[in-house]
Amino acid sequence: MSFLKKLFGGGEAAKTEPETYQGFAIHPDPMPEGRQYRLQARIEKDIDGEVKTHMVIRADVFESRDAAEAAAITKAKQVIDEQGDQLFRA
Repeated sequence: MSFLKKLFGGGEAAKTEPETYQGFAIHPDPMPEGRQYRLQARIEKDIDGEVKTHMVIRADVFESRDAAEAAAITKAKQVIDEQGDQLFRA
């Protein structure tokens, strides 16, 4: 069973509820890399009836999924503070 989980990425599920920050939804989604997790988050916002998405991926890796999720939320908030709606410019 362990082999199948590794092969198909089974195991820990992502959080179901996003964190809301200044009108943006932050979905932490750490990327498994071996026995560590790379910082990754999806930032979404509804603009004029269309959900816009921006991915945040960094080189930072963490020992636990929880630590990677917490760092992803912190980094996403920083990106929102710096760029706001400009995240979604074409």
